[in-house]
Amino acid sequence: MADETLKTTPLNAAHRALGARMVGFGGYDMPVQYEGVLAEHRWTRGHAGLFDVSHMGQAKITGADAIAQFERFVPGDYQALKAGKQKYSLLLNERGGIIDDLMAGKPDHDGLFVVVNAGNKDEDFAFWTANLEGDATLTVLDRALLAIQGPEAAAVMAAHEPVLADFGFMDCARLMLFGCDCYVSRSGYTGEDGYEISVPADQAERIWNTLLEDARVKPIGLGARDSLRLEAGLPLHGHDIDPATTPVEGALTFAFSKSRKEAADFNGAETVLGQLANGTERVRVGLIVKEGAPAREGAEIADADGAVIGKVTSGGPSPTLGRNIAMGYVPPAFADLGTELKVIVRGKPAAAEVVALPFVASRYYRKPKTV
Repeated sequence: MADETLKTTPLNAAHRALGARMVGFGGYDMPVQYEGVLAEHRWTRGHAGLFDVSHMGQAKITGADAIAQFERFVPGDYQALKAGKQKYSLLLNERGGIIDDLMAGKPDHDGLFVVVNAGNKDEDFAFWTANLEGDATLTVLDRALLAIQGPEAAAVMAAHEPVLADFGFMDCARLMLFGCDCYVSRSGYTGEDGYEISVPADQAERIWNTLLEDARVKPIGLGARDSLRLEAGLPLHGHDIDPATTPVEGALTFAFSKSRKEAADFNGAETVLGQLANGTERVRVGLIVKEGAPAREGAEIADADGAVIGKVTSGGPSPTLGRNIAMGYVPPAFADLGTELKVIVRGKPAAAEVVALPFVASRYYRKPKTV
């Protein structure tokens, strides 16, 4: 994509001032790295990495019918979601395919705050505009979005607002932070503890620079974001999941609420509930590649006898494990942990083994349960 056709985030000048290598991603001119993917990956695992994710779509769905209408298209129970909480869900089509994966929560008392993927946001927003009924209203927000991830992220953020230290995984709130109106959540696409901060676009560069003044924080590009999410076993829409993939195939059934399965009143329910009961022809698995080069997206997966049974959807080196890892789809008969498979890399078969996801254990902060 030619540079002149790419959109920019409010932090584009800040990235260039830091010497970032810029690439096109999701229709935006985005930083893929600053110091290098490996160094940035390791910094996030050890300290606090700051990511610009302003290319993602942000919106509010409001009105008395907002949650009921939203639930027509997702399998999660948002009626029962407490104020100050968010959860991961899936926007499904009538066939049960994943239009997008998303985060939606209740940071205030004004409906739902929703964050969707950059490459799908126009389609998602058009879908909701066309399908929301009653008084449910979609309002697209023109805001920047920052993510700070890593074991020192909580201490960094608590220095700016002590209440954030009390947040647990999937908590969210609307509050004054850095002197402006922000939506803040505690989750993360890296497997590390951290926060997402939605800020007014015209305040983004000031807040970005303020966070970088802390020696524990460094800017991190999309290259390390991708290697971190791969280690976390998290799918990337358009690669590991797509509108032809169901949540059952994508091993994302944790996003189904029991009450919603029982009601069977969401898009594609007949298909996905049928798959839950009767199985499906393929399923997403994690693979350790035991030899040779990394197995990248598109590499074929074969059984022990060399018969092709599937394809890799994400793959690369794991800086944390020092091994090559991958995710892909295989028939359920080949999905058991410990199953010996092969990946075809540059025409040569390499030994691989099915392993549990995530590859690297997540370190999200969950508050102790009170009696």
